[in-house]
Amino acid sequence: MGQWLRSRLPEKVDVAGMLEDGRFVGDDGRPVREDDPYRPHTFVWFHRDLRVEPPVPGVIDVLHRDERLVVVDKPPFLSTIPRGRHVAQSVVVRLREELGLPELSPVHRLDRVTSGVLVLTTERRWRGTYQGLFQARGVAKTYLALARHDPALALPVVVRNHLRKDRGSLQVAVVAGAPPNAQTLVGLDHVLGDHAVYRLTPTTGRTHQLRVHLAGLGVPIVGDPLYPEVLDVEVDDFSTPLQLLAHELSFTDPVDGSERQFVSRRTVPVHPEPVTGHPPHLR
Repeated sequence: MGQWLRSRLPEKVDVAGMLEDGRFVGDDGRPVREDDPYRPHTFVWFHRDLRVEPPVPGVIDVLHRDERLVVVDKPPFLSTIPRGRHVAQSVVVRLREELGLPELSPVHRLDRVTSGVLVLTTERRWRGTYQGLFQARGVAKTYLALARHDPALALPVVVRNHLRKDRGSLQVAVVAGAPPNAQTLVGLDHVLGDHAVYRLTPTTGRTHQLRVHLAGLGVPIVGDPLYPEVLDVEVDDFSTPLQLLAHELSFTDPVDGSERQFVSRRTVPVHPEPVTGHPPHLR
């Protein structure tokens, strides 16, 4: 088993030390040993070591809370779920503890660098119902984005193309000639000098869709570290927020039939928030 674990895990994982400390366990909870015979078709469990995460600046603004839903206004740089190098500094981990809701789960996601309206369910029993609504495109979403003002752009315009996210690639690729799987209505909200705030209405929810679509129009979103080109930005650099805001979200509630509408209290431009050295708090 020791040999197999070394072949499966990156070199940076201290397999020998973790085996010695009994940190690999099987389905029965028994520690896996270095010289245990290899067992196919089984699972080995372990907790990886976590880095010390600097607190993400800003507040998690609670817009709405009831028996089934918690709706928040997410600050930029805060992950929706624990992932990669961001575990403690995620909406789910923070709010489960601060709201006393151990089953709190998001029914959709926002990129870590995107701010705005995020919907979560209070208990596991509600998640599938609301998640299905998002998957069935039963939710109307509006985003606001700051980018260079191009008077030559004929707006509004519908952008359609095929987006593909390859494993290991930071950027999403546009696949020429493939059937469209991503669609966004792009309009002009208002002009701010040399820049403009664009109103984006997606009818699909592909990874990085809005960022790719604006970059494809020649007006990439201000503060985007990935489009049109990948920038070398430290993961804990909070100085330049992406100027993309999930502004409004509305749907017919699948449980009681009521009309739901949630609007962000944040504005575009999205300003960097002060780093205080203390974890962000609820408001």
